[in-house]
Amino acid sequence: QVQLVESGGGLVQTGGSLRLSCAASGGTFSDYFLGWFRQAPGNEREFVSVISWTGGATYYADSVKGRFTISRDNAKNMVYLQMNNLKPEDTALYYCAAGDLGSSSVVAGMRVDEYDYWGQGTQVTVSA
Repeated sequence: QVQLVESGGGLVQTGGSLRLSCAASGGTFSDYFLGWFRQAPGNEREFVSVISWTGGATYYADSVKGRFTISRDNAKNMVYLQMNNLKPEDTALYYCAAGDLGSSSVVAGMRVDEYDYWGQGTQVTVSA
């Protein structure tokens, strides 16, 4: 029933910006964490950022800290990832995910296996 649909990916040059969006539906999400993950060809899926739906606590991977900002609009059931100062290393398929983590620390949201629902992914390509 829960569905997540990402959008906003594209091709940008090094140093450019993109804003990814995730439209969530089919749930209340009050106990959920909404996360962003990415996967490049040949690599494991890796954590990017997470936000708690109710409290708005956030956590970021070291590789994106200071460059990416996660946010959400509860009224619109939307989650965003503002990506600034993009680097070629950021090139990947980006996924939105939702997990019922309850009162867990937001740090727990960095684990892939904590998430129950995943979007289809949106491609981000950063050229030199």
